Amino acid sequence: MNDVFFGQDRRGEATARRLRHRCVFIEARDADGRVFVHRRTPTKLVFPSHYDMFVGGVVGAGESYDEAALREAEEELGVSGLPRPEPLFRFLYADAGHTWWSAVYRVRCELPVVPQVEEVAWYAFLDDAELERRLGEWSWVPDGLEAYRRLREFRAG
Repeated sequence: MNDVFFGQDRRGEATARRLRHRCVFIEARDADGRVFVHRRTPTKLVFPSHYDMFVGGVVGAGESYDEAALREAEEELGVSGLPRPEPLFRFLYADAGHTWWSAVYRVRCELPVVPQVEEVAWYAFLDDAELERRLGEWSWVPDGLEAYRRLREFRAG
């Protein structure tokens, strides 16, 4: 039940067998404080073609949350030399088909982004008001929505 590592498996197998694993969510903001928002490609294994206000992914075997956060942010944004993402909090995400330990981070990306075409079908930097307006209009990844809800509570508290 706790976030204790005890084995490894391939991502597809872990998803198919609903094995609990570790993921990172990184809120990336540009120099103007706008949030990087993207639509996932239709080929993604989990939540294809959904919008997300985080970059991130699965923590690799032998990798720490912090290492995964930097790797995933740089990969998805298509940059190198990002500052180390700042850890904010962790939570357990679970729905009918998925379950993972989640670590939420934030990072400032002042570099020009060239998002990974295998991961990102569309992107933009949105200000907070625009992001809030889009919440009811677009199909969002459910784990990202939960992380976003918790992030708003974290900032309020």
